[in-house]
Amino acid sequence: MKRRNFIATAAAGSAGLASVSGFAKDNQSQKDFKLKHNINHSVCEWCFNDIPFEEFLQTLNELGVKAIDLIGPDRWHILKKYDIHCSMCNGAEISLTEGWNNPKYHEQLIKNYTEIIPKVAEAGYTNLICFSGNRNGMNDYVGLQNCVEGLSQIMPLAEKHGVVIQMELFNQVNHPDYMCDNSLWGVELCKHLGSENFKLLFDIYHMQIQEGDIIRSIQNYHPYFGHYHTAGVPGRHEIDETQELYYPAIIKAIHATGFKGYVAQEFIVTWEDKIGALKDAFIRCDV
Repeated sequence: MKRRNFIATAAAGSAGLASVSGFAKDNQSQKDFKLKHNINHSVCEWCFNDIPFEEFLQTLNELGVKAIDLIGPDRWHILKKYDIHCSMCNGAEISLTEGWNNPKYHEQLIKNYTEIIPKVAEAGYTNLICFSGNRNGMNDYVGLQNCVEGLSQIMPLAEKHGVVIQMELFNQVNHPDYMCDNSLWGVELCKHLGSENFKLLFDIYHMQIQEGDIIRSIQNYHPYFGHYHTAGVPGRHEIDETQELYYPAIIKAIHATGFKGYVAQEFIVTWEDKIGALKDAFIRCDV
């Protein structure tokens, strides 16, 4: 399954690119790159998939980043080769739009997740992504009940194997009609399922667009958040001064909750130096 489909954005003006490139070049912390590891760092591979996969894994090792997001079973053996952990597994879902809120997909989803949950555990991983699916005219409460009915059939297996099923939150701008589009709906689903093995993947980029008040959401609902994704708003680009979120404060809020999971970078790179952009993001999130 393709992770995302994006319409290419217009190229930035030469002045803007020059300022960003200059920041990357002159930032002393880039030159002396060293992570504190108070935060478990990860990165979504699809954002850097123009770099050969094994070359990218080697780079992560050089940076001291030991995890990567959204890799399926067909490439786990390559992660083992480079001692890189899969911090968010995929491969059991049908699609973002065809999910647990629609009973007609339950049979296939239950089959998929029943097959992959033991494989996740056997590989030594924990997190496995899932999606609500689109509304298609469905009432949110009905969709929630449908999710509970379907997910309840795989949760005992997830609990047995120590696997955490994580439903990602999306905004309505990039993913029109997606049902799990706000923290409250997702938290209510977690409460209905009543399992520590079901959490929300809190995508900071998506929720800034959809509901804002990011730090308050983290403070109020962190027991239900099992994983975090980052990106800049607007545009889903670098998390630097070109966007409106201040990630050091957000990451400090996450750390203050005692969070022991992963924070994964998931931004679309605009810098010419792609790894420089990634290093800059790690530094900003390294509290």
